[in-house]
Amino acid sequence: MWLKRDLRNRDHAPLFEAAQRGPVLPLYIYEPSLWSAPDAAPRHWNFVAESLQDLRRRLPVAIRVGEVLPVLEEIRRTQGIAGLWAHEETTNWLAYQRDRAVRRWTREMGIPFVELPGTGVVRRLRSRNGWAGAWEKLMGLQPAPAVEGLSAIPGFALGDLPRAEAALQQGGEAAAWNTLESFLHQRGRNYAKELSSPLTAFESCSRLSSHLAWGTISMRETIQATRRRMEEAPEWKRSLRAFDARLHWRSHFMQKMEDEPQVEFRNFVTAFDGMREPHWNDDYFAAWCEGRTGYGMVDACMRALRATGWINFRMRAMLVSFASYHLWLHWPKPAAFLAQQFTDYEPGIHYSQFQMQSGTTGINTLRIYSPDKQAEDHDPDGEFVRRWVPEGVGPRIVEHGVAYKLARERMAAFRRQPEMKLQAKAVQVKHGSRKKPPPRSRQQTLF
Repeated sequence: MWLKRDLRNRDHAPLFEAAQRGPVLPLYIYEPSLWSAPDAAPRHWNFVAESLQDLRRRLPVAIRVGEVLPVLEEIRRTQGIAGLWAHEETTNWLAYQRDRAVRRWTREMGIPFVELPGTGVVRRLRSRNGWAGAWEKLMGLQPAPAVEGLSAIPGFALGDLPRAEAALQQGGEAAAWNTLESFLHQRGRNYAKELSSPLTAFESCSRLSSHLAWGTISMRETIQATRRRMEEAPEWKRSLRAFDARLHWRSHFMQKMEDEPQVEFRNFVTAFDGMREPHWNDDYFAAWCEGRTGYGMVDACMRALRATGWINFRMRAMLVSFASYHLWLHWPKPAAFLAQQFTDYEPGIHYSQFQMQSGTTGINTLRIYSPDKQAEDHDPDGEFVRRWVPEGVGPRIVEHGVAYKLARERMAAFRRQPEMKLQAKAVQVKHGSRKKPPPRSRQQTLF
């Protein structure tokens, strides 16, 4: 049983199915190529390491350091492998290529390789029509029973975890369930009203994103627990419906990367190629990364993120918008930097969202966030900014009105290209939501 982003023993269908067929070796492989990639960071590993330590209290998880194929080949040669089980995974290009190589190897070796769905993403999807129904069907299935009482393989050393430090957010299945329970019964009552402000979001948001990203809790059990709580507590329904919609939205964005893995490094609409690349500015990028742009809300959010590994969604969108429009930075380097900062880094969501906020999907409403308006709306007394920028806000590296006007002009010029419109139509057919968009008055165009 090859563990990747599914570090749990509850509702783990591949683990359960494998355990019905004989002795099982739960195996986690620390892959140097993945952990040294530009989107990886120690804070990710620290969370994973804590999660593996927690999982080892219930399962004899073997740990190996090395690339996947040599590790599997060594086990095949010394122990024999009757079958390989895993969850389907939607992740970065490196892991996508690795999974393809593993499938080739298992075919060559005559080893059955069974991958089962788990996140609501549909592999080999032919059309987005009907996707929401397929998602609901998967989320409504009975969770797989927890697997307990597995015995270690005689003579097979479990191995030690590579060095790790304390995680910024506690990892592990036990922590995941504690977090879900506290959200559904204590912290989440005002979720719908308080998710947008960094003053309230740290407590009122679910804080399950890291656990969902690394699989210490399943999407299915999270959805089902949320819907049970809706029935128990009608007064919570508005907030829990909003949370339920976010979980659906999560899979919707992951599906985009499943259907087009190249969005990690290529514009959805290639007619936007060359729009920002010639204007790259190292000084702007460094100031944005370090939280010293002179815009208090931008700098406070970046510093909070770097210190805690988390910031709420609206502030993430503002950070990306500022880099993309005010600083006119092409998105791949900023995307890799933020990937390293997010403990809950989920590639499928990350790159799809980054391109949406950068305006390179061709199908989404242009969003240029005003940092001053965000501060006025979500930190009116300046409490959050003072907490994270105690020395006071410095001079601004760009002027909002000038940057805003220039970004609008540049975007409009590229959007007028005939090929852009044709490509955007193709993106809508392949990736667009089939839900009716809200009226323009309700769309989140924030200037």
